[in-house]
Amino acid sequence: MADPQTVVLLGSTGSIGTQAVEVIAARPERFRVTAIAAGGSDVGALARQAADLGVEQVGVARAEVAGELREALAAVGSRAEVVAGPDAAADLAGRGDDVVLNGMTGSIGLLPTLRALVAGSRLALANKESLIVGGSLVLAAAAPDQIVPVDSEHSALAQCLRGGSAHEVRRLLVTASGGPFRGRTRDELHDVTPEQALAHPTWSMGPVITTNSATLVNKGLEVIEAHLLFGLPMDRIDVVVHPQSVVHSMVEFVDGSTLAQCSPPDMRLPIALALGWPDRLEGAASGVDWTTASTWEFLPLDDEAFPAVAMARHAGTTGRTLPAVMNAANEECVEAFLDGRLRFTAILDTVQQVMDEHAPPSGDLTLEGVLEAERWARERTRAILTG
Repeated sequence: MADPQTVVLLGSTGSIGTQAVEVIAARPERFRVTAIAAGGSDVGALARQAADLGVEQVGVARAEVAGELREALAAVGSRAEVVAGPDAAADLAGRGDDVVLNGMTGSIGLLPTLRALVAGSRLALANKESLIVGGSLVLAAAAPDQIVPVDSEHSALAQCLRGGSAHEVRRLLVTASGGPFRGRTRDELHDVTPEQALAHPTWSMGPVITTNSATLVNKGLEVIEAHLLFGLPMDRIDVVVHPQSVVHSMVEFVDGSTLAQCSPPDMRLPIALALGWPDRLEGAASGVDWTTASTWEFLPLDDEAFPAVAMARHAGTTGRTLPAVMNAANEECVEAFLDGRLRFTAILDTVQQVMDEHAPPSGDLTLEGVLEAERWARERTRAILTG
């Protein structure tokens, strides 16, 4: 029997990370976690994971909690080495393990993504922002099939694309639940509260991603991600609203056939597929219950009430640093919204203003250029919010 594949989990205490731990723990003969990393807001949970998984290293972004983490590790009997500071996740991503699962939230995942690719690890990518803001930088660092998506939509597309050759693909159809405000007009969204935005009807996710799902920014970013992952132009990637979240995405072929990937909403399935790629792991999740009557709906996207997808199409088509600016401005706006400092509809209004003011530099994309564009976008957004 082959040795277990070694795995590094970034964002191990988050939604994706904890479900990945569940998938891996059930298959000790297949996977061995060597390192984990998280922000540091829950040192106790991080230490318990380290002890349960028997990891060699634990990374924490907040250097000031390193001492507390060491004490927590000792208390649970773990002798893992602590790596602390803003580059901790990137350092662990560059270890050269078989698989790095990047389950971090936000563009802070860019450097870990690049480090994992350069080190030759297969990248199980849940941190879509790193691909979106890194664009050509990330693609240039990746070997063929080195990036395997964890997002349920892109995992579905990758599975459906196995059903035909690249030249046979007409378009990609990315499904969207529509979020908690599906069917509302823009005027009806004006007074939405953070509590309402965080009440997603289907998925259990962190507050930033859940808010992005409510504004459909998440879906706009997924269109850019699909464009980068699968190489199709933006005008051949469509969004279809599917409230039941059972059809996770579809591929339409030139002969009129459409292949869909269907399963109950459970992130363990795409996580397991990314970890075991190209193999499927038996029993990763439950299948559809075909003995129970059900109805699946498919609806057009309301671009007027939810303009985020159109904004993302523009950012993705323009390329260079504009996707990074869109993402950074949105992260700042979501934080302000969750803090009660910004109205729901003002999130995208502000992001659009920052995008309109940005002039992407010419020439090849560089890491320094991306980081500078992000810095500018965050400063400009904060100035608008406080002005």
